[in-house]
Amino acid sequence: MRQVVKLRLLFFSVAIICYASGFQFLPETLKVSDGQLISTAFAALYFIFLPLLYWLCIIKLGGQKLWKLLLIFSLSLLMARLSFPIEIAEHFEFILWLRFPIIAVLLGLELFLMVSIIKALWQARSLSGDPRINILKQFGHEDERKRSLALALAMEPASWFYAIPRFSRNHAPSIAHINLLSSSRWHWLLLTVATVLLAGGSYLAIQPWSEITAIIVSSFVIYGLILIAANHRVSRHFSVYRQEDQLIINNGVWGFSVVKFEEIQRVIVSPPPCENRTGVIHFGQGESSNILLKFNRPLTYFGGLGWLCEEVRAIGMVVDKPETLADLIFDISDERDLMINRPEYNLANIESIRRGVSDDKQDSELEVKLTS
Repeated sequence: MRQVVKLRLLFFSVAIICYASGFQFLPETLKVSDGQLISTAFAALYFIFLPLLYWLCIIKLGGQKLWKLLLIFSLSLLMARLSFPIEIAEHFEFILWLRFPIIAVLLGLELFLMVSIIKALWQARSLSGDPRINILKQFGHEDERKRSLALALAMEPASWFYAIPRFSRNHAPSIAHINLLSSSRWHWLLLTVATVLLAGGSYLAIQPWSEITAIIVSSFVIYGLILIAANHRVSRHFSVYRQEDQLIINNGVWGFSVVKFEEIQRVIVSPPPCENRTGVIHFGQGESSNILLKFNRPLTYFGGLGWLCEEVRAIGMVVDKPETLADLIFDISDERDLMINRPEYNLANIESIRRGVSDDKQDSELEVKLTS
């Protein structure tokens, strides 16, 4: 698991524990013994500790933008309104005033969803490639917020494009398949059943509060079946493929990276473990990657459906045909006599390769170098 993912999981785990503890231990009124002390402690947790932890794990070490701190402050305000003693919670009453605007926004989103589905279905008839790639060509040089929004909107036609086999029948063939958990049929089936149960559960939970909101929320959840189907088909059939002068690497439908062949500096087949190196991400199930691509400049990995972007120096993958992928890169780079098979590693050249993945030093003779 990548370091940035571990940090996100750490933050979300701590946040869940803090909020759950607030609902469990905060008194209903300040008049009880130690009520003010407990409330002060949880206020510090909600509005000081959690924002600082979010800034450290998500923004500083995760490389995200500072404006995203608004997300954790907004969530803490909502949790404070629902869990703090009545004398304090009444100061957060404005949160409940937002209920009706939120319902109006949800109704607008529902209408937008219906329109976008019809539009996406119409556009997907003639598409021959991933809509996200086309969007990236148009917005690749824009600021992160505009690019992230464009990629998020592109997920709508992309989901239908991949979820329905007929729409993706003209898709470029896969060069190799990454060994992803989401490519298995039982994984798709489990997620499908879980989504249906979650939709039913959300309706039952929200229906006593608002029938309209319950219908809207459950319909959004059940619509996730399209995304689950798209994720399965991308992982199973289109994880690594060539489009013009680019190599497209899909980590399911949740994340992808676009690599121009001229940006690939080195290729290592069956490398030693390098996944924990800075700037290296790893795709596929397995103890270690069986092919690793190092780039001549930092590239962007678009994770979290395009919202969470990371700069990477190298990508390691567990694929079914590493030599086939390497041969394609060699042929495009006009290199005909590059060695693929490797002699036995020893401690010295293993460390040399690992060091070379994250810096620009010359590596050992075991590496395949792409030169013009």
